[in-house]
Amino acid sequence: MPRCFHGALLILALASVFPAHAGSDLTLLSLEQLMDLKVVGASKYEQKQSEVAAAVRIITRDDIRAFGWRTLDQALASLPGIHNTYDRQYSHLGARGFSLPGDFNTRLLITINGNRTNDAVVDSSPSGRDFPLDLDLIERIEFIPGPGSAVYGQNAMFGVVNVITREGATVDGVELAGAWQGPQGMREGRASFSKLLDNGTDVLLSVSGMRAQGEDHFFNFGSSGVSGVAAGMDGERTQQYFGRIAHGLWTFELIDGYRRKDDPTATYLSDPLTDGQYQSDRYTLAQARYEQSFLDDTFQLQARLFAGSERYKSTLNYGGPYNFPATSEWRGGEVRLLYTAIARHKLVVGMELQDNTRIDQHVSDSANPGNDRVISSSGVRSGLYAQDEWRINDTLTATLGLRLDRTPTTETAASPRVALIWRAAPATSLKVLYGRAHRAPSAFERDYDDGVAQVANPTLKGESIDTLELVADHRVSSDLNLRGSVYQWTMQDLITLGSYAADNSLTQYQTGGNANAKGIELSADKTWTSGARLRGSLSLQRARYTQGTVLLNSPQLLGKLGFSSPLPVAGLRLGYELQYDSARRTKDGSDTRGYAVSNLHLSTDKWVKGLELGLGIRNLFDKRYAHPGADSNWQNALEQDGRSVRLHATYSF
Repeated sequence: MPRCFHGALLILALASVFPAHAGSDLTLLSLEQLMDLKVVGASKYEQKQSEVAAAVRIITRDDIRAFGWRTLDQALASLPGIHNTYDRQYSHLGARGFSLPGDFNTRLLITINGNRTNDAVVDSSPSGRDFPLDLDLIERIEFIPGPGSAVYGQNAMFGVVNVITREGATVDGVELAGAWQGPQGMREGRASFSKLLDNGTDVLLSVSGMRAQGEDHFFNFGSSGVSGVAAGMDGERTQQYFGRIAHGLWTFELIDGYRRKDDPTATYLSDPLTDGQYQSDRYTLAQARYEQSFLDDTFQLQARLFAGSERYKSTLNYGGPYNFPATSEWRGGEVRLLYTAIARHKLVVGMELQDNTRIDQHVSDSANPGNDRVISSSGVRSGLYAQDEWRINDTLTATLGLRLDRTPTTETAASPRVALIWRAAPATSLKVLYGRAHRAPSAFERDYDDGVAQVANPTLKGESIDTLELVADHRVSSDLNLRGSVYQWTMQDLITLGSYAADNSLTQYQTGGNANAKGIELSADKTWTSGARLRGSLSLQRARYTQGTVLLNSPQLLGKLGFSSPLPVAGLRLGYELQYDSARRTKDGSDTRGYAVSNLHLSTDKWVKGLELGLGIRNLFDKRYAHPGADSNWQNALEQDGRSVRLHATYSF
């Protein structure tokens, strides 16, 4: 860790002299402009950040370009309280001390233009390479931490991530992009076309692809007695398609993403070091949105129809090959009304309906088809919500919200939200926030039983969380903002993946009791007129079961530092980030070592008109570190990749 911090201090010391001499970068926003960016993901209508009943964070397209992030989880990892876990199959997001191994992303809701990405089998949101949208097509990412079920219902327990895509008018032409990354042997390509037509129709079409060989790592397969190098078993490939057409009051979107990841870890306790094992996902998401205003814009109607599917496939070996396909399909609609004619009030009423028309989970034994089984179900989820943003006086605002949700497997769940926002001074505001969120067990957690690795639990019930938070924002000057947040959350009837009581060689999702946490998040944001920006945060969090046991995979300390700046050399721009994660408890009771990882990115669009070039180095100092494994892994902890180098180019015309 000292080597990483010494390198960070050296880079920041050198970079700190550049802003005074560098020319202005007009593509970047000042801090005042950044703080004035509107947020739509918190209440499903536009709000100033100061009005949002949460400690909202925004990641812009310029941030993505400056730091060279290629996956959603890389971008979100720059924010306070967020930590990632990669099990060499999927990336799992942790928030405010919570990310139990094997739980997927079921307690953070991720939407694309307000359309939820959660499937109907596992009910998780993709955040790594399985995220179906190329990051180059993102305009901004909104992160609203804390319970969001008062507006969104299911899954929004630790926060809502709303990804907003670019529009055709912002690209206006053709973009061709390519990249190479080593030592993974990764190759990427993208072609995008966009145009604002003369009749006002806005069009954006894009196709992307990636293929990688991966790395060869040594794995110990624990109680199996096997260990060795998984050579040529870490390959990965993706395909992504995106289409958006907007005309007048209507917007149509279609997203399709495929990802296949080879399995070097023998996940779900499959046969170690066996070729041909893999998992794959194909997400297809579509929606049509309609927006109209009436009565001098005091009455706004928003309606949308949506449909989606997720097709999962895997081949794992248990003395012979087994296939585990799963398919989910859903459709639904939402209507939202915003009324602002009443003085000092913004009233929102909405209704959402999702029909999970198909939820199929299969087990296919290639050697003995008589062992095949199909687990099928379906069901309708419905929600009704209302919220009032009440401006009591010029300095005091209250937000009161409530949503009622009904699912096929749980009783009606109520999710309230209460917030009080006090503008104590022109540069200082305080927010007191309370919210409750819930989650019903997924079909995978409740019903899946393959007779090989996992046992069903039909009596599994839902879980809920209550969160209380105090947020203080202070604008020290026009270019420096400080924020502090203190929170506590309590989760009831926590669903966890554990060992099946009758046979500990099998796993089962169970009600694991209650858990709670207390934490504090401190952050600072500083900009310069040159286009330089420095952001830093420190998160202290203590998450425990009610009996005092430490939650698995829960770092108590997170440190984030991000610096971006134009350089006075060859038109280059620097992006540097340092991330520190403290130790995490593993399933055998030991702790992984804390680690600090540095990432460096250099880019320029000044050499050739229309051409942007970049060089990115992740894990700059080649730090060796590991993330905790789940009960479905042979490994207690899984080694992460070392240093990698990425070269990329984008040509626009």
